[in-house]
Amino acid sequence: MATQQDKLVILMTKGIDSELSSVGFTIANGAITAGLQVSVFLTSAAVDLVRRGGQAMTHVPPLDPLAALIANFQGRGGVIWVCPPCAATRGYEASDLIEGVTIIGGSAMFAVIKEGAATLSF
Repeated sequence: MATQQDKLVILMTKGIDSELSSVGFTIANGAITAGLQVSVFLTSAAVDLVRRGGQAMTHVPPLDPLAALIANFQGRGGVIWVCPPCAATRGYEASDLIEGVTIIGGSAMFAVIKEGAATLSF
């Protein structure tokens, strides 16, 4: 069972036009390597990061391409949540997003925070 020191929630607001999206997922992968259970909550322009094909539009050398960072994150057990109003504003439904991403309200994020998770934002 995870303890409060084992969990991290990362809130991301930056989209495909910002290097902070790649930095955020690089940090998220590093946290998994460090043994943390990591959840990423995407709001605002960050929702575009998980739109099918959206992540292929960003590569910030020397970091790995964003698509690879996200795939690595998910493949290692990272969880990605998308803000419902932010998805709706862009006309996105679950089928518009990459596999494994969940459109869910902030309550999921807050539940993990209430359990004692650390938080970061990008």
